[in-house]
Amino acid sequence: MSSIKYRPEIDGLRAIAVISVIIYHLNENWLSGGFLGVDIFFVISGFLITGIIITEIQQNSFSFKQFYTRRIKRIYPAFITVMALVSLIASAIFIYKDFDQLRKTIELATAFLSNFYLGLTQGYFDLSANENPVLHIWSLAVEEQYYLIFPLILILAYKKFREIKALFIITLILFFILLATSFIPANFYKEVLHQPNIYYLSNLRFPELLVGSLLAIYHNLSASKQASKQASKQASKQAMLLQY
Repeated sequence: MSSIKYRPEIDGLRAIAVISVIIYHLNENWLSGGFLGVDIFFVISGFLITGIIITEIQQNSFSFKQFYTRRIKRIYPAFITVMALVSLIASAIFIYKDFDQLRKTIELATAFLSNFYLGLTQGYFDLSANENPVLHIWSLAVEEQYYLIFPLILILAYKKFREIKALFIITLILFFILLATSFIPANFYKEVLHQPNIYYLSNLRFPELLVGSLLAIYHNLSASKQASKQASKQASKQAMLLQY
């Protein structure tokens, strides 16, 4: 159950993000910043998933098993189908070297780790990237890694502090910590972590998801505050009526 009702503006943002990315991949000169649509997706994903988790936490109905089962049922059927079709077609038209790279990407994608492999082998803005039919699944890997880690943090924090406000503060701290990693010199990622293509790295993408999470938690706090005010006004009115 989600605390966030249907909001058409979110679907509008999704449409803008999808169209931007598609146009960019068709011809980057048509919309040079179209790849930023992925960033919009990350913020939206963080917002929606956190809203769901917060509601279930408050209702004492959150279950890791149910949460991850829902994710698997939602992602894997379509994912496996698409990857199987891509593999079948690629096996007929790709040379061995290219197909081998594609195979490794798909294998790691099933465990949502393809972004690390791509970070090692292929830059997002490389010319060869346009020839990789599964390049886009790096963003799915980042999202699923976030969905694996962030709920654990929320649950542990809520069990300790029992306040949604505390979750906002902790999420904000995480945001600044991970944001700080973007100031680490690129050579560190290349020479020490062997990740020359930092565009895909989770620690540099999680802040975008955390922005969405912060907005969701703030939305929850604001809604709770508003509901409390309304309840207080209603109680005052009833008290005044009883006096007369």
